[in-house]
Amino acid sequence: MDYIRFLSDSFDYTKEALWGRWVRWLLLLVSVVIFPLIYGYSLRVMSGKPAPELEGWIGLFVDGIKLIVITIVYAIPVWVLAIVGLAAYFIPVSTTTTPGVCLATQQCIRCAYFIPVSTTAIPGSGPETGIFVLLALLIVFIIFAVVIGILSTFAMVRFARTGRMGEAFRVRALVAHIGEIGWLNVFIALVVLTVVLAIVELVLVLVPLIGVPLLLLLTPAFIIFVYRYIALIYESAPAPA
Repeated sequence: MDYIRFLSDSFDYTKEALWGRWVRWLLLLVSVVIFPLIYGYSLRVMSGKPAPELEGWIGLFVDGIKLIVITIVYAIPVWVLAIVGLAAYFIPVSTTTTPGVCLATQQCIRCAYFIPVSTTAIPGSGPETGIFVLLALLIVFIIFAVVIGILSTFAMVRFARTGRMGEAFRVRALVAHIGEIGWLNVFIALVVLTVVLAIVELVLVLVPLIGVPLLLLLTPAFIIFVYRYIALIYESAPAPA
């Protein structure tokens, strides 16, 4: 996978979309505030067509809402796993103490002074076991979140290419498409994108006085760049029908 070509193509596409088109740039800044509009425009970028005009505001808004719904639906399993993982870790911990018992008799009788006393220790349990369980849950969560993130990314582009929300949830077709490109290749491509953006944004933030305002001003450029890059990853292999 030619990551350098993806970056170069995305840069040229962004330049073509915004350079010298200051009205479009200004309208996109407004769309960032009314965020469904910028999501709708992102769909047009992912459609694979030349830099689109910013027109059809109602259509942009509706498409943006649809894209938000798709991302939320794909995020639900991640939220559920996070909640289940936290419950699995903390609930057993909370049951390792008994109600208050009397200091004098160690029996549950009515007394003016109670303290919690730990129950009999379970063989093999302890801080080390808790840390191991937590790390195992964290690793599973990260892997699951990455898989869902890749699936949702391809779902967005598939929706942009077909115009049908149902296509975004054809998981079998999405998995086949990603498998054709290679899960590792897609993951590395997204990591490259993340690192490049992080470096550019960090450099801008470090510029005295004008760094942060410039970063905000360039937000439309970053958005177009990202979604064009994602579209190129999607195009690395033919999408299943």
